[in-house]
Amino acid sequence: AMAQAALGAAGLHFDDLNKLRVLEPEVAAQTAQLREECRAFVDKTAEFQKIVGSLIELVDQLAKAAESEKMKAIGARNLLKSIAKQREAQEQQLQALIAEKKMQLERYRVEYETLCKIEADQNEFIDQFIFQK
Repeated sequence: AMAQAALGAAGLHFDDLNKLRVLEPEVAAQTAQLREECRAFVDKTAEFQKIVGSLIELVDQLAKAAESEKMKAIGARNLLKSIAKQREAQEQQLQALIAEKKMQLERYRVEYETLCKIEADQNEFIDQFIFQK
């Protein structure tokens, strides 16, 4: 016991296996435990970084997919707008054509009425000419 006290004063200690140590057994045990806890902490931190990395990757992929879909939607909207404009232009052309055909129909109607009147006049003239004979 006295030898142990003298060694302890010199900063030397015996462990459970009676090996001579510079650290007290309790301090050595605490140091080993701390080392293990640190190692576990570093491992968990690395695992967390991996998880965060894969999460960031996933979010990036989703952002790219969303951007792609947005561009498709904009393209579709622009296509619909241009189709609507084409339809509008077609409709205007058809309206103009209808107006033109209506005017033509009106001219033909007037011309027909005039021809009917001429025919009636001529028939009347022929009838009078025949009855005079």
